[in-house]
Amino acid sequence: LIILQGGQALTLYQWNTRRAKHYFCKHCGIYVFHRKRSAPDHYGVNVFCLEGFDPAAWPVRITEGASMTVEDAAARPEWPGPRVI
Repeated sequence: LIILQGGQALTLYQWNTRRAKHYFCKHCGIYVFHRKRSAPDHYGVNVFCLEGFDPAAWPVRITEGASMTVEDAAARPEWPGPRVI
């Protein structure tokens, strides 16, 4: 991932295993992107932060976070993340 501009306005937040890296705007607090815990070579991005991006042109994957586990005992072998619940 290469940040072309505005990197100085980002702040990092981590918890639990500290594998995931969540970035927020220092000024307004909006979530910008994160590096995933279970697949560190993948990123989640807030597409509403991308100029000129039409989110309606892409399929939506709903994530329900309230019941997400912190560590996943059933994680796929190719994921480097934690396995113990």
